[in-house]
Amino acid sequence: MDKADKLKLSEIDICDLFITPAIKKAGWDPFKQIRREVTLTPGPVVVRGNLASRNRKKKKFADYVLSWQPGMPIAIVEAKENGHSISSGLQQALGYADILDLPTAFSSNGDGFASHNRAAPAGVETETELALDAFPQPQVLYDRYRQFHRISNEEAPLVEQPYHVDGSGKEPRYYQVEAVNRTIEAVAKGQRRVLLVMATGTGKTYTTFQIIWRLWKAGAAKRILYLADRNILVDQTIVNDFKPFGDAMTKIRNRTIDPAYEIHLGLYQSLTGPIEADKAFKSVSRDFFDLIVIDECHRGSAADDSAWREILDYFDSAIHVGMTATPKETAYVSNITYFGDPVYTYSLKQGIEDGFLAPYKVIRIDIDRDVDGWTPPPGTLDDLGNAVEEREYNQIDMDRILVLNKRTELVAERVMAHLKATDPMAKTIIFCEDIDHAERMRKAIVNAAGSLARDNSRYVMRITGDNNEGKAQLDNFIDPEQPYPVIATTSQLLTTGVDAKTCKLIVLDRTINSMTMFKQIIGRGTRIDEDNNKLFFTIMDFKKATELFRDPDFDGEPVVIIDGNDPDGFEDESEDFDHEDEDEDDGPSSGSRKIVISGVPARIIAERIEYVGSDGTLITESYRDFARKAITSEFQSLDEFIRKWSQSDRKQAIIDELEERGIVLGNLQEAVGRDYGDFDLIAHIAFDAPPLTRRERADGVKKRNYFAKYGDKARAVLEALLDKYADEGIATIEDAKVLRLKPFDSIGTPIEIIRGAFGGKSGYEAALHELEDHLYPQASNE
Repeated sequence: MDKADKLKLSEIDICDLFITPAIKKAGWDPFKQIRREVTLTPGPVVVRGNLASRNRKKKKFADYVLSWQPGMPIAIVEAKENGHSISSGLQQALGYADILDLPTAFSSNGDGFASHNRAAPAGVETETELALDAFPQPQVLYDRYRQFHRISNEEAPLVEQPYHVDGSGKEPRYYQVEAVNRTIEAVAKGQRRVLLVMATGTGKTYTTFQIIWRLWKAGAAKRILYLADRNILVDQTIVNDFKPFGDAMTKIRNRTIDPAYEIHLGLYQSLTGPIEADKAFKSVSRDFFDLIVIDECHRGSAADDSAWREILDYFDSAIHVGMTATPKETAYVSNITYFGDPVYTYSLKQGIEDGFLAPYKVIRIDIDRDVDGWTPPPGTLDDLGNAVEEREYNQIDMDRILVLNKRTELVAERVMAHLKATDPMAKTIIFCEDIDHAERMRKAIVNAAGSLARDNSRYVMRITGDNNEGKAQLDNFIDPEQPYPVIATTSQLLTTGVDAKTCKLIVLDRTINSMTMFKQIIGRGTRIDEDNNKLFFTIMDFKKATELFRDPDFDGEPVVIIDGNDPDGFEDESEDFDHEDEDEDDGPSSGSRKIVISGVPARIIAERIEYVGSDGTLITESYRDFARKAITSEFQSLDEFIRKWSQSDRKQAIIDELEERGIVLGNLQEAVGRDYGDFDLIAHIAFDAPPLTRRERADGVKKRNYFAKYGDKARAVLEALLDKYADEGIATIEDAKVLRLKPFDSIGTPIEIIRGAFGGKSGYEAALHELEDHLYPQASNE
């Protein structure tokens, strides 16, 4: 093929005709080792107001991922059209290689390959160019991968143990592959304590399953113990991610470890206790388990007296893997670590930036009695007739020491106002100070919800450890297919482990001083569920808990689990209410009498809405302001926008380009509140150009009567297109399928219309372009 013809080829053509054949010729298996058009990240969700859309411009998409075997990527290849240089895609390829921690990246325009070798030894060039027929063989790049990750011949068999494949086509996300591979590599190198840090909602249990599966199948671990501290965590794990273990798996019950099984799942509380007779783990030998995985290993810290630490000390010859979303250490503990540094970390900030986790908006609400405080007048009595101490009560006292019923009602009314304005059936969790507060909040929501609660008694439920009726509804609450319960009031039952994918609103009416607890609560909303239109969630904060977002520790560098007590950890760790042998004991106030007063009014004195910015910090910005910045980054001036609009054969292409940046014009119209056409909407929002609605533009074209030069049939078609534009917009009339719709079907078939009225396809397209020129005369005059 000569150069002129090659320059005309698309990027896909370059791949099909040159790059893929060159890679296959080097010995790469097209079914097991070559993956094309691999989406690494879907792009972050942008939320403003009540609107959300993905910014697909930030989607990470590799043209080729080359693997030694499925689940073991070793190189990236980025393709470009032939008009680019050979190395023009290398920086992009290196970005993807960094994400996957790979030593090798290539770029190609079909003439050859530019290569970057991060494992190049001293004296060897890092970047080189290769002829098209000189692409490296798989063994060469795998040896480089092993060198880069320091994998010896003895370690290789375990590292190469395949992933579990279920036949559904499900593939682990890039960070899950990284987490699994880094763990397996650490174990292969002899590391006995391994820590993985993964934000809530990123699939820690699925990642854990793949780690256990590979170690089990490789024979590196024959008996495995998976430890959790919530019944629901164990039960969900057995029926979901761990299901492939089948008959080899069992749940530890009645403090009995059955040696007939290989995979054991249990609660700390079912294996140990305060007296020697409770320590069921001692019923088997110290070398019984080869691998122990501790889920959410931050809870209870790694203190010597914590339940899981006692178990680990007994099975000290086993491999210990800790999984957590919130590693921590404090100034009060020893600097001797238990697990050591994490082998891999995937943070909430990274998950939101990649688009795997839902962003949030924060509504901060200040109540006068919280901010200004309340001092009872002399002689004030509570609802029981007892004298009230004359001192100032403020936010820290509310619902812990002092209960102002009017304040509770105010919170409930504000929550319901938000739901009624957005989605009254949006799954909502309200975090309260304790069980008593959760029950009073349930009652207040019932009254504020009106007919919503009257029509279904399960509209709001208190789900706390002491309430069997509420706990029985937990599965329904987290099931996307079950509409009820809609609202759950709780104190800590829903802080961890509950996979509530469709939770759209988290209400904080609880004092939170623990960063660990705060991260876990926020994690209840971070899962994305596009099938159920869940792309973001809202946090409604009545007690300034979200000030913790501003703490550098919120999403800073993870620190390690330490040996010692943690006074800043989970408050009242005895509240592990889903244990087999204990119920919830909610907080310090549950055992003391509260002061309850019904007649003191309360009001909201301030509200502020904030969003997650592109740098992960909270910002105050409207959807309109966000759109303006995004549009002006695409078009530097109004003249440039008008010129590109005029030159575009399909206006929809410009609209699609903006959607790639996260701007959905339909959402923007809703935010602006007027039925502007796409051209006017963009020009007005970004450049303050005076706008016209679609109907106003259509009427302007009719007044100019330029249709007179066409025949009757063509005129009827153009007038109908003009009405379609006024009703539905530019995208509808640019779609050829429009001619199949009413009223065109009464004029003729699409072929009859195009040939009979316009003399063929080119004549129809010319007439459509002329119609668009008359709709946008300022663009056509450019």
